[in-house]
Amino acid sequence: MKRLTYISKFSRHLSPQDIENIGSVSSAKNRLNNITGVLLCLGEIFFQILEGEETKIDVVYEKILRDDRHTEILCLKLESDITERLFPEWSMRTINLDENTDMLVKPIKTLLHNVTESHRILEKYTQPTIFKLIKNGVNPLEVRPRKVEKIIMFCDIMSFSTIADKLPVEQVVFLVNHYLTICTNIISERGGEVTKFIGDSVMAYFDSDQADDAIQASLDILTEIQNLRNTALDGSILRVLHTGIGLAKGPVIEGNIGSAVKKDYTILGDAVNLASRLEGATRNLPYALIFSAAVKNSAHHKWDFVYLGDRQTKGKSEPVQIYSIDCDITRYSADNEPINDYLAKIIETLNFSSLV
Repeated sequence: MKRLTYISKFSRHLSPQDIENIGSVSSAKNRLNNITGVLLCLGEIFFQILEGEETKIDVVYEKILRDDRHTEILCLKLESDITERLFPEWSMRTINLDENTDMLVKPIKTLLHNVTESHRILEKYTQPTIFKLIKNGVNPLEVRPRKVEKIIMFCDIMSFSTIADKLPVEQVVFLVNHYLTICTNIISERGGEVTKFIGDSVMAYFDSDQADDAIQASLDILTEIQNLRNTALDGSILRVLHTGIGLAKGPVIEGNIGSAVKKDYTILGDAVNLASRLEGATRNLPYALIFSAAVKNSAHHKWDFVYLGDRQTKGKSEPVQIYSIDCDITRYSADNEPINDYLAKIIETLNFSSLV
C-alpha cells in the first residue's frame, strides 16, 4: 500500500457546508476504492492523508492536482510499501479545525500554520524541477542522474564589478534583484528553467527542441532591459544596465550532484562550459547574444542569423562556429571598444542617486 500526505490552499472561499460536502463525496468514493484517510481544514488550507492501493492513490492524487478548488499543492510525504493503515476505520474523516474551539486543538492549528509557512519559504529557495517532483509525490533524492541533451543559457550583468565597487549595498542588491526577476520571468514564460543564480549570473536550460524558445527568450531579455534603461530616471543605475547572453547545445548529465550535506539538482557537461564562455565573449564582440552552431542548426524559425566567425574556447581542441541574430537589440554601440571597458568608463563618471 501507499500513504500520501499533502497540503494545499483553497483556490476560492469554501463555506463550512462546502467543506462538509467535499468530505461526504470523498468518503463515498474512497469507500468504493478501499482508500482511507483524514482531511483537515484550517484557515483556507487543506491538509490530507490518503492511504490505500498504490495505483488508486495515484489516480486520486492526479484528480486532486487538477481540482480547481486546490492551489499551491505540495506533497509533504510519500510512503510506499506500507503494511498497516493509520486510519482503517475512516474512508475520509473530515475535520474543520476552524469550527473547533477546543484548546487541545490549538497546538495542531499552530503546527499546520507553521508547516505551511515553512514550506512556502523553502519553495522560494528551491528550483522548479525539484518542487515539481515533490508536488507530484516523487522523492528527488531517489531520482537517478541521466544523460540528456539540453540548450544551456548563461546571462550576466556587464561591468558588475565596477557597479558593485561604486554603489552602496542596497543599490547593488536592488539592481541584481531587478535583473534576476526579468531573466527568471522571461525564461519561465518561454518554457525554460532557471537552475541557479551565480552571483549576478543566471544559468538556465531549455529542452533540446526549444532552440527557438531559447533565442526568443534571449531577445526578450535584451528588449526588456533596453526598455528599462530608456525609462529609468536620470541618476538611476538602471540607465547603464546591460547584459550578455550565451547559448550552447549538447549532451549534459542531469541529476543530484553534491555531498551528503548539500545537494544540487543541476546539469554538468561541455555544453554548460561552452555557454558560459560564449556569454563571456560578448565582452569582446559587438553582440550581446552569442550562440553555437548547434543552437543555430536546431532552430526552425527563419531568424536573421549573423555568422561571427570561429572562436577558440578553453577546453576545445577545435574552434567553435559562433552566431548571433542580426538586429538592433543584439548589437552594441561602444565606439569600437570592448563593451565592458566602455561601460566601466561611463559608470565611473556618473553619480547614481536614484533607485528607479
